[in-house]
Amino acid sequence: MKLQLLKMLPVAMTGLLIGSVASAQESPTTTATPLRTWSIGVNAGVLTPLSPLGGKNDFSNNKSSLGYGLYIKKQFTPYFSLRLDGVRGKLKGDNTEPYESGLVNNSPVKAFDTQLSYSGSLNAVVNMFNIDMFKKENTLQLYASAGAGIAAYQPTITTAAGTSTLNGGDNIHELIIPVGLGAKFKISDAINFDLGWTINFVDGDNLDGYYRNGSDKYNYAYAGLEFALGSGKQLAFHNPVALTYDEALKAKETAEGLKSDLNAQKADNAKLRSELNDLLKDSDGDGVADKLDKCPDTPAGTVVDGAGCPLKTPEKVVEKVIVTEEDRKVVNEAIKNLEFDLGKATIRAKSFASLNRVAALLIQKNFSLKLAGHTDNTGSKELNLRLSKERAESVKAYLVSQGANASRIEATGYGMGQPIATNKTAAGRQQNRRVEFTLY
Repeated sequence: MKLQLLKMLPVAMTGLLIGSVASAQESPTTTATPLRTWSIGVNAGVLTPLSPLGGKNDFSNNKSSLGYGLYIKKQFTPYFSLRLDGVRGKLKGDNTEPYESGLVNNSPVKAFDTQLSYSGSLNAVVNMFNIDMFKKENTLQLYASAGAGIAAYQPTITTAAGTSTLNGGDNIHELIIPVGLGAKFKISDAINFDLGWTINFVDGDNLDGYYRNGSDKYNYAYAGLEFALGSGKQLAFHNPVALTYDEALKAKETAEGLKSDLNAQKADNAKLRSELNDLLKDSDGDGVADKLDKCPDTPAGTVVDGAGCPLKTPEKVVEKVIVTEEDRKVVNEAIKNLEFDLGKATIRAKSFASLNRVAALLIQKNFSLKLAGHTDNTGSKELNLRLSKERAESVKAYLVSQGANASRIEATGYGMGQPIATNKTAAGRQQNRRVEFTLY
């Protein structure tokens, strides 16, 4: 069972490595500020067939040899990632020198030379000391790693009888447990300099070809480069604490800005209300606002024209008024298109064209017009009565400015007292907010 598991592990890890690379090349990040979470690394260093932490060494003179490796890493949070590591190289040792204690190793195996065909492992990597309250990103990162994997190697031993290979020259496969520490320096958003050291504990005693009823081990000290894939900053060097603090400051600034905008809007509303009252002011009561009245201070009851001047007609000519269906269409279109600024009596520009046609109709046919302003029940009774009156007067003032006879236009506000629909729904309240036009 153990042999089958060992044979399956390289295939499974290779498939995972290929799938990881494919995933890194697909699915580009769609966030507003993309972060790099995939990376690949290459390294080279020294392989030594012992553990500096102590333990029993089968050979008195363990040599350092060249090792090299690569890995692919997926960063899940600023502190945690999974990494697939692969390492190759050689492990050597002999008994040409005594132990440090002076004891001579009289082992029947004089020397060994093990080809590490490959080692592959899946490691959990935890970043340490990556918090700086005032930095959104860090440039130095310390990390620890631990995992499990498999090593395939071919030991060659030298005895008094000569040199021979174990296992008939085939690779021996054993489980390994790698444990390591490292430091990473960010050179740019795409490149890091990586220093690391890993101790690999082997589930077997044949790494050096000499059986002494104990598990072998080897360590790998390396330096290399890590290349972050994608675009944006590296998640591994991102500091969420500093980012949260920065976002809190931005939220506070936004709230203060909104408060300032609200105060400015209130001031603008007060200014517009004052300008509207000034625009609708009619000191002589002739129905023509002072700003449009060319004959101010006309006596009370004087019939005036659109400019506020007395009519030259000696007496009022009563004509039979006939309102046609086409006339009603002009008025209905004006009612349909009439819009005011929210909570104000200011007519929006999109309403001018249809109001101009009503003014032309009043001038052409000398019609009289009653304007009745209405509101919904939102707000106080006094406020709604004043707003309905101001809106009706605003329409009158505009028609007069287009040449209509002010004396033939009556503007009245009824507030919320004459609803045509329920005020319990938004649609009903919309119908109740209106100015009615009545030709006669």
